Amino acid sequence: MGLSLATAERWVRRWELQQQRYAVDREERFTVIADVVEQAVGGHPARPLVVDLGCGPGSLAARLARRLPYADIVGVDMDPLLLELARTHHADAARYVDAVIGEKGWTHALGLDRPLDAAVSTTALHYLGPDALHRTYRQLAALLRPGGVLVNGDHFPHDDTALAALAGCVGRRHAERRRALAHEDWESWWSAVAADPELADLLAERRSSRPSTGAGCAAHLSLSAHERLLRRAGFRHAGPVWQYGDSHVVVAIR
Repeated sequence: MGLSLATAERWVRRWELQQQRYAVDREERFTVIADVVEQAVGGHPARPLVVDLGCGPGSLAARLARRLPYADIVGVDMDPLLLELARTHHADAARYVDAVIGEKGWTHALGLDRPLDAAVSTTALHYLGPDALHRTYRQLAALLRPGGVLVNGDHFPHDDTALAALAGCVGRRHAERRRALAHEDWESWWSAVAADPELADLLAERRSSRPSTGAGCAAHLSLSAHERLLRRAGFRHAGPVWQYGDSHVVVAIR
């Protein structure tokens, strides 16, 4: 079921543009995540171990691999189409694993041979239900070595509705200035994918394997709610290290 490299390159390139609509200052967010991971692994094992949660087509894994070519990176996702894009276009960046984050046994599927130095994610964990998210935070705390970090880039709404509205406005204005809203959106990207015959089998597999990880999703949880969940899960420190609008990079230290 392998894809041609040209097909994978085309769809990953369109994915990168599409995602700029949704992640405020996306490239800077990636850079900050890499900064945190690089700082966290400094002075630790010669081959630090990093897991990319909800890796999609390998966008973050590829950037981390360029910054930390000595690291072992494991990308995990449940989407067979996005995973195949990653395996084809970013084959050398990571070892990719098909698993549903938050479901029973998902951590065993990672095949880890030592404690994690870092776990990273971008715009993925909010799809989990609140209970699954808390369980996942606990599992990650158990997998990380003392001093290891969980680094999550995502949109976290403010507790104060007036400030949340202003943060959203700041993000939209930034996207407008960068002309990010001129790119195709999520629905258009997937509609175009559906018209590519080379992706038909992967798309059919995707339709038949969309498990649930719990009722609802955590997209509505505020930053402070995530901080509380992380501390309850066993992290000593938790808080934002970067923000633009309602887009944050949140770090939790084991």
